[in-house]
Amino acid sequence: MATPYSVVVLVGSLREESFTLKIANALAKLAPDSVKLNVVTLHDISFFNQDLEATPPADWLAFREKLQKSNGVLFVTPEYNRSIPGVLKNAIDVGSRPYGKSSFNGKPVGIISNSPGPLGGVSAAKHLQNILPGISGPILQQPEIYLNGVGDAFDDKGELIKESLQKVLKQYIDTYAAHVETHNK
Repeated sequence: MATPYSVVVLVGSLREESFTLKIANALAKLAPDSVKLNVVTLHDISFFNQDLEATPPADWLAFREKLQKSNGVLFVTPEYNRSIPGVLKNAIDVGSRPYGKSSFNGKPVGIISNSPGPLGGVSAAKHLQNILPGISGPILQQPEIYLNGVGDAFDDKGELIKESLQKVLKQYIDTYAAHVETHNK
C-alpha cells in the first residue's frame, strides 16, 4: 500500500473532556488506511497580531509547518454563541497569514460541527464555510455533517459507543478520504 495521506484535524475546543476532541479521536480510529489523521489541539498557539508578522513567533511557524506538510485539513468544532470558538478563529488567522501565503491554501478541507443540543453546531459550520474560501483548498460539499446529541455518545474512557454516530462518522471520513485523494493526484 502507498503511504497514507497526512491530514491535520484541528480541534476547535480547549476543554480537556470536550466532545470535539473525542469526535476527532474517534475519526482517527475510523479513518481508512489511505489517510492518517493527526489530531491537533490549539492550546499552544499565541494570539494573532499583525505586528508580529515580520518575525513570527515559533508557535506560529510550527503550526504553519504542520499545515503545509499535510495533504488536507479537517475542522472539528463545537458551536459557541452561534459561531466558531475564538481559539479556532485565531488558528485560522495564524495559519492563513501572511497575506497571499495561506498554509491552508490548496488543502482539501472537511468540516464537522457538533453539539450536545439539537442543532449540531450548524451555525459554526456555516461560519467556517464563509471564512475558508480564498484561504483554503476545496471544501467537501457532501455529506454535510452537523452532529447533534453527542452528550451520550462516549463512555467514561472517551470511546465512541453510540452506534448511530459511529456510522455517520465512518461514512463522512471515508468520503473525506476520497476527497483528499482526488485533490492530491
